[in-house]
Order: sequence, then structure tokens, then C-alpha cells
Amino acid sequence: MHKKAFFVTSLIVLMSSLTSTGLHAEELGTEGYVDSDGVKLHYVTAGEGPLIVLIHGFPDYWYTWRNQMPVLTKHFQVVAYDQRGYNKSDQPEGVDNYKIEKLVADLVAVVDHFKRDKAIIVGHDWGGMVAWTFAMTHPERTERLVILNLPHPKGLMRELANNPQQRLASAYARAFQEPDAASKVTPEVLAFWVKGDDAKQKYLEAFRRSSIEGMLNYYKANFPRDAEDNTEREFPKVQCSVLMFHGLKDVALLPGALNDTWQWIDKDLTLITIPDAGHFVQHDAADFVTKKMVGWLTE
Repeated sequence: MHKKAFFVTSLIVLMSSLTSTGLHAEELGTEGYVDSDGVKLHYVTAGEGPLIVLIHGFPDYWYTWRNQMPVLTKHFQVVAYDQRGYNKSDQPEGVDNYKIEKLVADLVAVVDHFKRDKAIIVGHDWGGMVAWTFAMTHPERTERLVILNLPHPKGLMRELANNPQQRLASAYARAFQEPDAASKVTPEVLAFWVKGDDAKQKYLEAFRRSSIEGMLNYYKANFPRDAEDNTEREFPKVQCSVLMFHGLKDVALLPGALNDTWQWIDKDLTLITIPDAGHFVQHDAADFVTKKMVGWLTE
């Protein structure tokens, strides 16, 4: 298969189940910016109370949380931000600027900006990797952790090393690590799945503002090139309570990676699998995810 066709096919499979609605940014909160060591990060915030930070994945932006924000703001101060490279946030050049340490430092900067000692952290996909890593490296600043369709990195590394199906499912990530990968992806390819004219236009505008090179640098900087070299790597145990959602129709992140998650957490783990949801579980089962998340956070 031609490389460009492979990229497009991979994205179609990855995002085929996602639907979108068209709420406006001003209906969801107030915009602002955080400085993270010279990198400007755009955010939208609303509500009052304990701080909850929402972190999107690939290919997305803060607007992915539009179904959850209106309910969460009844209980919390909600902050959804654009990760570096995306939408209105800065787009530094170079693979090293997208290493997980930099991404976690961005999250630290967001929490600091709102003058909080700790926060509830919610992450999907690459946002989930940032959330896991923040919780492991800054346990004193993590109140609770909510992860959507991103297995613990230890479980994912194990599956990449030992499960041929997971390696096949992750072939797109290998392709994204190619030097010329960004030349094969366009905003239209990234946004083709969005349903609803208003929402689709928002995503096209966001992706045209974004750096596709920056988006793919998440993979180049952090996705293991040889998973077998990472099987012995150990991670600090997560010290806070954890809620995980996983759509079982996710074709990129297979559910086998969820096994043994409890071994890497020192407190309680609540795992909710959703048979009819895919990778973008916050959309595929929006009302269910929102209800369960708020109930768990407020119990």
C-alpha cells in the first residue's frame, strides 16, 4: 500500500466511531493562556471549586471535552487546554520539545497558573499518557486521576513486546515516526470524521492553526521504537485513586493492555469497560462517561 494511502486508512480506522456536536467556545468557558517556560498554552475555563484539568489526545484539541464540561462545571473549576502543537497553543519546533517531560511540565504550569497545590487530572489518549506520568512523578499534586482509553504505559509496553495483534494495531504509530510523515497528513484528513457542519468547521480551523509536525512529534519523541527494550522498565506506583474508561471497540489500543493495571497503583482502581464505544469514548458514550465520572469524583 502507498504510504499516504496507509496513513489515511489508519486514521479512518482509528476515528471511524467518533461523532461531534457543535457547542460554541463561549458557551463552555472563558479563554486564557498559560506560560510554560516560554511556550504559550491556550485554555478554556469555567466553574468554581476544586480544580480539574482536562487533557486531549491526538488528533484533537480542548473542544473534545464539550460534552463533559457543562456538567463538571457544576462541581469544579474546569480547565481544558490545548497541548503544545495544537490549535491556539504554541508550536515549538524539534522532536525534543515534545518529550513527555515537556508535556508534563506544561501540565504543572497549568496547575500553577491557577494557584492550586493539587488538581484532579483527566486525560485521553496522549493526554492520558501525560496524566499517568504526572500522577507518577507529582503524586503530591494529583488529587485523583481519570484516564480514557490509554492503558498504563507498563501494560502498553508489555503488549507491544508480546502481543502481535497490538503491534499490528500500532502500525500507524510506527508510520507517524517516519521523517516525512507530516507531509502525508492534512487538516482535512484529520477532521474528516467530524459530523455536523458547525463542529467540522471548528475542527478544520483548529487543525489548520495546528502544527501537524508537532502532533506527530508526540510519537517520534515518546512512542517506543523497539518495545522489547522497554519491557524491564519500572514506573513509580500511582498514589491516588484512579478511574479508567475503555471503549472495547478501540482498534488502536487493545484491551489486553489493561490487565495488571492494579499492580501499578497503590490505591483503589475503578475500571469501566464499554462494549459499544471506541477509542473516543468521551464521545461514543458521552452521557454515560460524564455521569460515571461526576459520580465517582463527587462520591
